Amino acid sequence: MKLARKQKDALWGETGPYSQANLTIETRILDDKVSRVFLIVGVDINPLTYELVKKHRAQFADDPKILQLLDHAEYRGQEFGYMTSAFEAEYRDESVMREAQEQLKYTIETLIKMHDFVMYLIRTN
Repeated sequence: MKLARKQKDALWGETGPYSQANLTIETRILDDKVSRVFLIVGVDINPLTYELVKKHRAQFADDPKILQLLDHAEYRGQEFGYMTSAFEAEYRDESVMREAQEQLKYTIETLIKMHDFVMYLIRTN
């Protein structure tokens, strides 16, 4: 697949965002104290990566993680790409942290798989 200049910029240009996964500790304040703490695994997907994977969605019919990202991500503009959450739970004990870290690992693997597919398209077409 030969990429047009605009597509190259969307993947690697100065305005093209990275795909990334992050684990955030969100502390909610109510009145004068901490009310609850949440762990959130957030996902940002490079726009061209998202669009190419979505275009070839049928090839990922057996990959529920990719399908979930495609179905739940929202476009937030070229600067941010597609964004969604892969996990959110109240941080009550260390088991929640372990689960969040496991979800982060799976999310990273899923993003790499998506990028791998885009690189394959570029190399073979």
